[in-house]
Amino acid sequence: MKKENEMIDIIVAIIATIAAVFILLAAIGIIKMPDTFLRISATTKASTFGVGLSMLCAAIYFQDMAITFKIIAVVSFLLLTAPVGAHLLCRTCKIIGIPQWDKYVINDMKGRYDMETHELRSSYEELESELESELEPDSGGLENSREI
Repeated sequence: MKKENEMIDIIVAIIATIAAVFILLAAIGIIKMPDTFLRISATTKASTFGVGLSMLCAAIYFQDMAITFKIIAVVSFLLLTAPVGAHLLCRTCKIIGIPQWDKYVINDMKGRYDMETHELRSSYEELESELESELEPDSGGLENSREI
């Protein structure tokens, strides 16, 4: 029985160390990232993974179904709310005009976000409008080419 507990302690220690490293990376991300949007992204991803791993440690250490179900509920809530919160923070930063880092290679929102109405056009809407402009109605359409 003693060797089993030692093995669980070693597993918990390894997972807790990995969790602490990810939480540390989230803290470093707040300091080192060049703009608000990257800071939000880095901290949300790393801290969510770190907290999830630390909850896994608790489930392994206590080995109780009641505690495990509570941990599953906590991790599920975290996985559902962290991305939504990060999205809302980034959208608010965009609305109030916080500038983005000038060295972005790809800016998916460029030309899609209307600052007056705060509407974001999707790439599907752009593709749809491009297709509509390319397709011109002609008299010899598909309906007329069918043979009955």
